[in-house]
Amino acid sequence: MGTASKETFLITGGSGYFGNRLALSLLKKGAKVILFDIIPPSQELPEDVVFVQGDIREYPDVEKAVTGVDCVFHIASYGMSGREQLNRQLIEAVNVQGTQNILKACVEHGVSRLIYTSTFNVVFGGQVIENGDESLPYLPLHLHPDHYSRTKSLADMAVLKANGTVLKGCSGLLSTCALRPAGIYGPGEQRHLPRIVDYIEKGIFRFVYGKPSSLVEFVHVDNLVSAHVLAAEALTPEKQHRAAGQAYFISDGRPVNNFEFFRPLVEGLGYRFPTLRLPISLIYFFAFLTEMIHCLIGPFYNFQPLLTRTEVYKTGVTHYFSMAKAKAELGYEPREYNLDEVVQWFRSRGHGKKCHRSFLSRLLLNVLFVSALVAVSLSFLPVVGS
Repeated sequence: MGTASKETFLITGGSGYFGNRLALSLLKKGAKVILFDIIPPSQELPEDVVFVQGDIREYPDVEKAVTGVDCVFHIASYGMSGREQLNRQLIEAVNVQGTQNILKACVEHGVSRLIYTSTFNVVFGGQVIENGDESLPYLPLHLHPDHYSRTKSLADMAVLKANGTVLKGCSGLLSTCALRPAGIYGPGEQRHLPRIVDYIEKGIFRFVYGKPSSLVEFVHVDNLVSAHVLAAEALTPEKQHRAAGQAYFISDGRPVNNFEFFRPLVEGLGYRFPTLRLPISLIYFFAFLTEMIHCLIGPFYNFQPLLTRTEVYKTGVTHYFSMAKAKAELGYEPREYNLDEVVQWFRSRGHGKKCHRSFLSRLLLNVLFVSALVAVSLSFLPVVGS
């Protein structure tokens, strides 16, 4: 990015894992970086990075952060996984209203470039997609099994629709694009991997589900950083705004079975990879029941569901996408990574198998867990069939 040293970049949701990695990459190119988030970063910031604390739901906070900025990376969101997926009101406020605030502030303050971090889920809702591309239509909003995906679709639409909006106070136009990444991984990732490791260490990860042939995708954090930096460049006049108004799927470009992807993590921490395979329909039904229970008792006890329906689809149903457009228009070339760094990161923090349960106790835990799943499911069959 030849002009980075002259530019100021704002990263919404910048205190998170991906925001931090993106900021460090921009710094290396000589850019000025502002992180905007409701909570301060957990790590110490380099002196060239400015943190602005604020709430993306509050327009005055957004306006303050955006003033004087050349380009915005809008990565802030809420409700991606676990119990967060069940807080519909907050999801709507952050993902939809927050994005509208960002768009309005960009136009009001002459910010010419906006890159939105979207998701595969804007087109995926449990149907099989093999080598899909950006010509796929949005999944109809009523078919989304979760509110997060629905609101991310609305935000994705709004961002792309805003492309070409006349900026106030100058003759320029707003150039926007949306990057739609797969699930992010990398050493230090804090949203998904700790939850998976927690399940492994508590003995909950006792089975897999779906067909062994089902394929999904992941994206290493540094590949995703690269895609964002390239997208910002592709929105400049020097690149003829080639990415303006466009969406791009971003992944490592290596479809893999979800559970096989995590095998190196399980075994690298000293645990046995499960051999029990359950039908995806059973797990989906269990997730549905869990969500219903959470709906009833969540206001009193906000427990973490083992899985949500969307997580079952995302991990057990084939959906992967072509990187051809991102490669051709952004110059995106994903590097190859594996989970070795992730395993080392967890081991360096005291994770890994330290003691061995007896064979009998492990067998009993398996039997009890599967029996509970089946019993709960069977108890609802008369209701379903009536």
